[in-house]
Amino acid sequence: MYNLIIYLYLIGVAVYSRFNEKVRKMWRGERDAFRVLREQVDPQARYVWFHAASLGEFEQGRPLMEELRRRHPELKILLTFFSPSGYEVRKNYEGADIICYLPLDTITNARRFLRLIRPEMAFFIKYEFWYNYLHILKHRGVPVYSVSSIFREGQVFFRWYGRQYGHVLNCFSHFYVQNEMSKQLLASIGLTNVTITGDTRFDRVLQIKGQAKQLPVVEAFVGNGAKVFIAGSSWLPDEEIFIRYFNKHPEWKLIIAPHVIGEDHLRQIEKLLEGRKVVRYTQVEQPLPSHPSPLTSPLSPLPSQDALIIDCFGLLSSIYRYARVTYVGGGFGVGIHNVLEAAVWDVPVVIGPNNQKFQEAQELMAAGGCFEIKSYEDFERLMDRFDTDAAYTKDAGTKAGNYVKGKAGATRKILDTVAL
Repeated sequence: MYNLIIYLYLIGVAVYSRFNEKVRKMWRGERDAFRVLREQVDPQARYVWFHAASLGEFEQGRPLMEELRRRHPELKILLTFFSPSGYEVRKNYEGADIICYLPLDTITNARRFLRLIRPEMAFFIKYEFWYNYLHILKHRGVPVYSVSSIFREGQVFFRWYGRQYGHVLNCFSHFYVQNEMSKQLLASIGLTNVTITGDTRFDRVLQIKGQAKQLPVVEAFVGNGAKVFIAGSSWLPDEEIFIRYFNKHPEWKLIIAPHVIGEDHLRQIEKLLEGRKVVRYTQVEQPLPSHPSPLTSPLSPLPSQDALIIDCFGLLSSIYRYARVTYVGGGFGVGIHNVLEAAVWDVPVVIGPNNQKFQEAQELMAAGGCFEIKSYEDFERLMDRFDTDAAYTKDAGTKAGNYVKGKAGATRKILDTVAL
């Protein structure tokens, strides 16, 4: 049944790729993967294979890849993606020797792929359970590890109708899971090769903090001692709430890094900020290493601006450092984005109500570093407290940062127990 579904999916992707650019990139990338492997695989090298579905899973796997390379420079790393949103962003990542799409999980593809690579071990990040790849890896005696994985009662493995497919879990040499519930669920179907190590994302956000960029444009905008609210990965429903508040509170400066950077959305934000002084990040002339004087600097007008819109990618994790309070978007839609990138900077985090499936958000709220809002009125009450009670705000930020630091270490725990 699984293989029939895969072939039907393959046909669907082939047809849909004619009408959708993202699907077309994936379709072409999967077909091109074997050419990439034939050209780049070194037959004499020893490969470790990491598979990440998309960008989020890549960020979880990245600390493992980099620490593995540090400990074992003699090994080469193959990194595969399923989604264009991962591959297109990280196709030039220097921490891997070969990067390509993963061909769809047919028996023929899996056999062909593994004959080319001959990996010594494989790491599947979080939710990756490819039936044919995993069974062939097991048949070949290749150790396979599921890392930063998390299991829930509703997943197919724990349903009566999913028992056959659930056998795929027997192919893993070991599970490095995020929590006790995952360990208990796996034990309920007879799997005890499980260790609770937590989530490698905590290690990653600490790495990111240590490598944060200096951003002269943002620093000039913030100035000295301003109260700064930073909203990351925001959507229109988020923006309609927090912008309404800041239009009433000119003493705050606002930085918005929206999830969607398109002209229509940027204009929607600017319309909501009507009457405030707004500048887009890419419209500010970047300063030269030295300029004649502060008075002639292209940054000199920035302190008088009220709002800065980040209309480019790659800066958000460094921008959070300038906040007194942060907001992570998505909670009024499909689900919140990465709260850890904000919390690591010792600042309180505000989120919308759709956060139940995000363990780190739930734990961060329990720790006192994160706050849920369900309406504008909730947001107003919370921000009034942050605005008037500096000690409360600082304490919440300290709790947020301590939560992240206290959860670090998964990378070391995993690699210390993997047999190399």
